[in-house]
Amino acid sequence: MNEQSPAPELWSTIDALSEWLDTNRPVEGREGLLLRILKLSEEVGEVSEAVIGATGQNPRKGVTHSWEDVEAELCDVVITALMALRTLTPEAREVFRGHLARVRERSVASPG
Repeated sequence: MNEQSPAPELWSTIDALSEWLDTNRPVEGREGLLLRILKLSEEVGEVSEAVIGATGQNPRKGVTHSWEDVEAELCDVVITALMALRTLTPEAREVFRGHLARVRERSVASPG
């Protein structure tokens, strides 16, 4: 695994989205920060909805989603999480890189 951060375009896109959201956000300050973090719960709910729809678990609705829908919703979760992190700190890239390295060390790099 490459120890570098994910592709540079990932972080430049996150920075651009963050700037765009900051320019267009209806709520400022601490409340705006908390709302951006809460957006993550909404996105995770959409993953759940897509999985239920892809597996046809709601007998009233049947199959309403595809596994590609699930993939897209998972991508939205990742983007939203990175946006929340970027909102908390302009050092999001470094914070994420350090945390990922710690997770890797205690997981894949650990014996057994």
